[in-house]
Amino acid sequence: MTKFASAKRKSHRVRDEAVLERVQRATFQWFVDCQNHDTGLIWDRSRPGCPATIAGVGFALTVYPVAVRRGWINRDNAVAYAVKVLRVLANAPQGEGKSGYSGHRGFFYHFLDPATGLRATAPQFWDSELSTIDTALLMAGVSFARTYFSKRNGLEKEIRSLCTALLERVEWSWMIRADKKIHHGWTPENGIIPHVYGGYSEALLLYLQALAPKNHPAPAECWTSLLDGVKAESFGGKPYIAMPGTPLFCYQYPHCWIDFRGIADDTNRRLGFDYFQNSVRATKAQYRYSVDNPNGWRGYDELDWGLTACDGPGNETKVVDNRERTFRGYSERGCPRGFDDGTLAPTAAISSIVYTPRRSLRTMRFWLKHRPEIFSEMTGFADAFNPTFDTSRSSGWVGSDRVAIDQGPIILMIENYRSGFVWEVMRKDRSLRRALRRAGFKGGWLEK
Repeated sequence: MTKFASAKRKSHRVRDEAVLERVQRATFQWFVDCQNHDTGLIWDRSRPGCPATIAGVGFALTVYPVAVRRGWINRDNAVAYAVKVLRVLANAPQGEGKSGYSGHRGFFYHFLDPATGLRATAPQFWDSELSTIDTALLMAGVSFARTYFSKRNGLEKEIRSLCTALLERVEWSWMIRADKKIHHGWTPENGIIPHVYGGYSEALLLYLQALAPKNHPAPAECWTSLLDGVKAESFGGKPYIAMPGTPLFCYQYPHCWIDFRGIADDTNRRLGFDYFQNSVRATKAQYRYSVDNPNGWRGYDELDWGLTACDGPGNETKVVDNRERTFRGYSERGCPRGFDDGTLAPTAAISSIVYTPRRSLRTMRFWLKHRPEIFSEMTGFADAFNPTFDTSRSSGWVGSDRVAIDQGPIILMIENYRSGFVWEVMRKDRSLRRALRRAGFKGGWLEK
C-alpha cells in the first residue's frame, strides 16, 4: 500500500468515527432528556405525558456505561442513574391487583407511570399488560449493569445486589405453556395471555433470559421448543431464517447484548450458520429489496433502506404517482415479505452496522448531509420517514417522535461495531454463559 493510499484510508476512518460519534452522542442525549429525573424511568417516546417503558430502561442501563466509555459522562454519573432507577424497580410493590403495582411474580408491566413506577392504567394512560419480552429486555440491561459495575465501593455493591434481586425474583416457570413455549404476558383482568413466542424472533433474548437464573428458570427444553422446525429460506441470496414479517429489529435486539459470532446451538449446526451470520443475511436481503424496489416506493435505493417496527404517517389510503397506496401509523414493517408502505426507519439501517458496516455508514453519511430534517443534535434520528406519503418534500413525511426501543439499539450496535464493548462485558456474565450452555451452544468465546 502506498503512503497516499494509507493516508486516504486513515482519513476515511477518522471521518467515519466522527459520524458514529455524532450519531451516538445525539441519541444518548435523548435518553438523558426523555426520562423522569426523579425515578430514572425512560419515556416510551418523546411525547409529553407518555408512559415509561421498561424495555427502554433496559437499554438505558447499558447506554449509560457506553457514555462513560465515550467520555460524555463520568462513571459517577452512570452509577447515580443506575442506583436511582434500580431502587425504584426493586422497591415498587408487586401483586395481583389492577393498580398500585409495578408487576407480578417478578415480571414488570410493559408500561409504567414514570413518576411512580407503578402500572400504567387508564384514564391517564391505558391498562398495560405484564410483558415477558419487555421484562427480558429490561433484565438484559440489569444483567449488563450487574457485570459492568464491578467496583468494591458501596454504591456499586448496591447496584449488583439490586440487580441480583431483580433477576432472581422473576418466576419464568410461571409463564411456560405445556409445550414449553413462553407466553406473551398476563393481565389482572384476564389472566395469562394465550399467545406464545415460537420460531425465530427477538424471543431469542427472552428465552435466554428465562434460562439464565438459578431461581424459577425455564426448563432447557424451552429452547428446543422455541426453534422447533425452523428452516432456512433464500430470497436471491444466501439462505437464512426468515421470520414472518421479517422486521429488522428481530435480527438486532438479541445481538445488542449477546455476541452470537462463532457460537452454535443445534439449529445452527443443522443449518450450517450461526445467528450472527443469519442476521447478516437477513439484513442484506432487506438491502437488496430496497435497491430493487419492486413496489416502486419513492426514495428506496442503495442509500435509503431499512424496514422494521416503527411509526408511520397514519392509517390512510390515497393515490400517489397514479397508484393507490395504503399507509399505516405505528406498525411492524419488513421485507422481502411483510408489510411495506414506503416508511423507512433509520434505526433499521443504523443498528445493522455490525452486519453491513459499509452500507450502514454510507447511509448515515448520506442522511446527515442530504436529509438534515430527519436528524437533531439533541435527539438523534427521527423514528421514521416516508418520501412517498408527502411528495412535497424530499424526505416526505417525517415522524415527530423518537421511540426508546428504536433509540437504544442505535447506541449499542454502533458501540459493538466500534469497540465490541457491550459484547465484551456480557461475555463475562456467568448467568448468560449458563443460559447459553443450557440452550446447547458450544464453541467460540463460550469455551474460553
